Amino acid sequence: MYYPYLRGRQFELIALREYAHQKGDNNKVIPIIEPVKSTFNSMKLAIPKLNSGNVRFALILNPQDGDCKNPEIILQNLSRELEDRSTWIPTFILTNNLKEVSELLTRYSFMEVMVICSDLVDTSTKEFNNLVLSASIKYIVTKENRTLKRALRGQNKNLIRLDDKFEAQSRNSDYLSIPEQKFTEEHTFFPEDGYNGFSDYTVIASEFKEGGSTPYAVAIHLTYQKDNNEIWIRHFTSESNFGRENIQGKFEEAARKAVIFINENNINTHAAKELIEYYNLQKYPGLGMVKKISIKHHLELINNIL
Repeated sequence: MYYPYLRGRQFELIALREYAHQKGDNNKVIPIIEPVKSTFNSMKLAIPKLNSGNVRFALILNPQDGDCKNPEIILQNLSRELEDRSTWIPTFILTNNLKEVSELLTRYSFMEVMVICSDLVDTSTKEFNNLVLSASIKYIVTKENRTLKRALRGQNKNLIRLDDKFEAQSRNSDYLSIPEQKFTEEHTFFPEDGYNGFSDYTVIASEFKEGGSTPYAVAIHLTYQKDNNEIWIRHFTSESNFGRENIQGKFEEAARKAVIFINENNINTHAAKELIEYYNLQKYPGLGMVKKISIKHHLELINNIL
C-alpha cells in the first residue's frame, strides 16, 4: 500500500476528493492527512468524498505544523465526519510526547492506531517499545530504521517507510536546469525490504510553508514510470521568468512542455487530461489547481502501478 503524506490544505484535499471519485474500482492508496488549518470546511468536504470512494485515510490528531495542534478540537469539529471509525485511522506523531499519546489512546479507546516517528523520538527506550508494541498500535511510519525494523519483526505490526523524495528548489526557475530526476523505486522493493507499505510527501516539499507570493516562474511537476519500473519526475518550467507579470503566459509556457510530454508518452490519467484541457482552452486555472493536478496525477500513477 501507498501512504502519501499530505497537509490538510485546500488543494491537497481537492486532489484527494477528485482522486477518490476518479480512481476506479481498485485502490492501493491510504492518504495520511495532517490538518494545518483552524477552519475545517475543506476537511468537512473531503472526508465524505473519501468515504463514498472507499478510500480509507489516516488522520493526524496531534499536528506539528499549522494552526491547529489540539486533538480535542479536531475531534470535536469533525465529530460527524469521523463517527464511523472503520473509515479512518487515528494517527499520532511521536516526538517527546509518548506519555501524552498513551493517555489519548486510553481516553478515546482508539484501536488500530498509526504512529509516525519523528526525528525527536528515541526508538530505543522502554517507553517507546511499550507504546508501539501495545495492542492499540497497528501502523508504524518511520524513516529507514534497521534497529526498529528488527525489533518489530514478528510483532504483527504494519511497518511503513517514509521518505522525502521531492527535491524542492529555492526558486521555480531553478527547475529549468533539472528537466527530470529519479523519484522513487520503493513501490517495487518495499516488500522485500521488510515493509508493509511506503510513504512520501508526493510531489511537494516536506517542509511546511504557509502561502507564498506570485512566483517569477511556473513549474509543473509530473511523475512517470520508466521502462525499468523506476518512477521519475519531470519538471516543466516557464521561460519568461524575469518578472512576476503575465502569470497566465508563464503557465502556458510550462503547460505546453507538459502537454507535449504527455502526448508523446501516452499518459492518460484524469489529471493529465485536465491539464491538457486547460492548455487547449488557453485557460489559466491558478497555481493551487496546478499543484492539485500534480498531486492527483501522482496518486493515480502509483495506484495504477500497484
